[in-house]
This record gives sequence, C-alpha cells and structure tokens, in this order.
Amino acid sequence: QGCEQKYIVKNYFYYYLFKFSAALGEEIFYITFLPFTYWNIDHSVSRRMIIIWSIVMYIGQVSKDILKWPRPLSPPVVKLEMRTDAEYGMPSTHAMAATAISFSFLIATVNQYKYPFELGLVAAFVFSTLVCLSRLYTGMHTVLDVIGGALISAVLLVLLYPAWDMIDHLLLTSPFCPLLSIVVPLVLCYNYPKLDYYSPTRGDTTTILGAGAGATVGFWLNNQYAAPAYTSKNVQLGFPLITSKIAVVMLARFFIGIFVVLLTRQLMKNVVLGTLGYRYKFPIGDLEARRRLEVEVPYKFITYSSVGFCATVIVPLLHKLLGLM
Repeated sequence: QGCEQKYIVKNYFYYYLFKFSAALGEEIFYITFLPFTYWNIDHSVSRRMIIIWSIVMYIGQVSKDILKWPRPLSPPVVKLEMRTDAEYGMPSTHAMAATAISFSFLIATVNQYKYPFELGLVAAFVFSTLVCLSRLYTGMHTVLDVIGGALISAVLLVLLYPAWDMIDHLLLTSPFCPLLSIVVPLVLCYNYPKLDYYSPTRGDTTTILGAGAGATVGFWLNNQYAAPAYTSKNVQLGFPLITSKIAVVMLARFFIGIFVVLLTRQLMKNVVLGTLGYRYKFPIGDLEARRRLEVEVPYKFITYSSVGFCATVIVPLLHKLLGLM
C-alpha cells in the first residue's frame, strides 16, 4: 500500500472521462457546486441538497467501517487512486453522493422551474452513472459496492423526502437549531467507529458534517436576520431566466465566492492547526499527530464549519456590498 502502480493508458478518452467523473464525488465538486447552487439558483434547493448530502454521506462512511468489506484486490485490478485505498469498500460513497445530489436536485427543482422532467431525469441518471462507472474504472470499488451505494442512497432519499419540508422549516425557525447543528455532528464525529489502523474516513466524515453544520447555522441566521425564507422570496434566477447579462453576474458571484471560501479554508486551517499544535505540542507538519482524535476532529470540524458558514453568510453579504444581488 502507498506505492503507486505503473500502468499504460490505452484509451485516453475513457481515462480522462472517468478521472473527471471520479472528481464529481470529491471535495472539489462539493466545494464548488453546492455553493454555486446557493448563490445562483435557489436557496431552498441548496438547503435540501446539503442536508441530504450530509445525512447520506455520514451513513455511507459509517457503514464502510462497520461492514469492513475490503476494496478490490490489486492485482488483478489496477488502482488509479491511492488516498482512499486505506478505506473499506462497501458501500461506495461516491455512488451514494452522486445519486443523492443529482436526484435531490431533480426532485427539488422539477416543481419550481419549467423544464422537461424527462430531461432532468436523464441528466441525473447520466451524472450518477458516470460517477459510479468511474469507481469501477479506477479500480476502487467492485460492482456490488457501487450498486449497494446507489441503492442505499435511493432508499434514504425515498425515506427522507416526505420530511423535507418539515426538516427545512425546523432548521430555519427553531431556536435550538444553531446549538443542535453544532453539538450533534460533533458528538457523531467524536464517537465515530474505531478501526485497528488509521483510515481517512473519520476525517472525511468530520469535514462533511462540519461543512453541513456551518451551512445550517448560516441558513438559520439568514432566516432570522437577513431574508426570512417563509416571508420573502429567495434570490432565485431559475433556468428560464438566464441571459448573457445574468450569466456574467452568476460567474462573478461564483468566482468571488469561491475565492473567499478557499481563502477562509486556508486561513482557518493554519489558525486551528497552529492552535492545536501549541496545545498538544506538535509541529504543524506532523501528519501522525494530525491523525489523532483530539486533533483531527476539532481541526477538520472548525475549519469546514467556517467554510460552510462563510459560503452561506459572508459571501452573500459580500455579493450584496458589490451590487451582485
């Protein structure tokens, strides 16, 4: 493990297609697409997607470390990724996330905007299928891992859909929302299933729950003091209204927002790691120390809850100051 395998690419189209598709289930996609939806499409759609994503990913990550099903053996497969090789395989959280995000987006928008349902269904199916196939191509999962992940995600969507509006209403209006949004994810992170060796699943789960917690607090704060979701209309552009002028505004919002979000992430990483390093007496570059429970959980949670809060509160305020709202 840890040694990159040598391989020869014979079909560059498939290679780059599935390498790109695999990235659609990773942080680079989450940190761009989910904020883009919040800034440019619809607040309510973004809220539902983030909540579903957080729940689905937590269940998927925990399931991996409870079931402890190994990833495909190499050889015979060639693994094109090394970072996640230390994780267990079943279920594929890439498949779970792709299914949850694509179909929750479809369900949340189909009744609000005028576009053919069939077109949205095909787009959601193609998106999730590409991500699922990428996990087979890169040698990271078996067919059963991928099918299991997609099915679990689909079942969770069906179970959660009837409660979408109720959950959304409670998260926006309950006075206990900020406290519960922080305490519950932290308790889940600190009580994550223990393994005999280090795996990035706990850190990745903390990242997801932290981002979801920060965003949820931001949703609540916006509803209380900025633009109440149940008394005024959200900022919505919608698919039929996109013109060249609006497209420029959307891109400006996106690039300014992503710059601020990435800056926040880097700043908080340095501050939190520096503080924890001082507290527990380890250099910031010590990877083994950063994997300890008392370091990894607060480091990841504080950093990414700040990112979620920044994306939902700070960036929209900046957009308003710049006249982009």
